[in-house]
Amino acid sequence: MRVFHRLLVSRRGATAIEYGLIAALISLAAIIAFQMLGLSLVDVFTGITNAMTR
Repeated sequence: MRVFHRLLVSRRGATAIEYGLIAALISLAAIIAFQMLGLSLVDVFTGITNAMTR
């Protein structure tokens, strides 16, 4: 409990939490973007594969 209190009082703890939140938001945005582009990327690579096998 004492460690948790020190993290809340310390500025380094706040900075670490901020960096963690930023990393989580960037990860979430990347996952959403990849899911939205996922089907079109499959179509692109399928088209390339089909063109190469002809």
